[in-house]
Amino acid sequence: MKKDIILAGVGGQGILSIATIIGSAAVASGLYVKQAEVHGMSQRGGDVQSNLRISDKPVASDLIALGKADIILSVEPMESLRYLPWLSESGWLITNVTPFVNVPNYPPVDSIMAEVKKVKQHLTIDADQIAKDLGSARVANMVILGAAAPYLGMPIEALEQAIRATFGRKGEEVVDLNIKALRMGRDSARS
Repeated sequence: MKKDIILAGVGGQGILSIATIIGSAAVASGLYVKQAEVHGMSQRGGDVQSNLRISDKPVASDLIALGKADIILSVEPMESLRYLPWLSESGWLITNVTPFVNVPNYPPVDSIMAEVKKVKQHLTIDADQIAKDLGSARVANMVILGAAAPYLGMPIEALEQAIRATFGRKGEEVVDLNIKALRMGRDSARS
């Protein structure tokens, strides 16, 4: 088993929380993990990305080579396009459809989604709307993670346990909301 995953978004969207949860779930599942991340100007809505490599054998490098990513998991649609050169021919692009418009010349969403749809294996989900329906826009990252869960190669229960460990200090209500968002993302992606 090997999964090379690029996580993409902008500052404040919870990319590093997704990385923490996937990494923790992988370790709890007996897998090896290497991670590299770029924060950039994340405090100002800038690009945030993480390379996450998971395997049942030791991983030598924390960086994913061009054309080798199994999954691009993006909380922001334009950011998903930035990493397409890293996606393998058999890889999956999983992205939120709701843009985070942080620049004056942000391209039309229709043109971004047209590029996403050119990817052979893609999954789009309105994570922001699902999160709002759950009562908190802050859990959109867990909705996206849930959409990607079937492609990660580990049981959803491992992700749920990692959510408990990651958010446990914030209280049971926060943990339950994040797990519910994870499940809603998974269920929405299935339908």
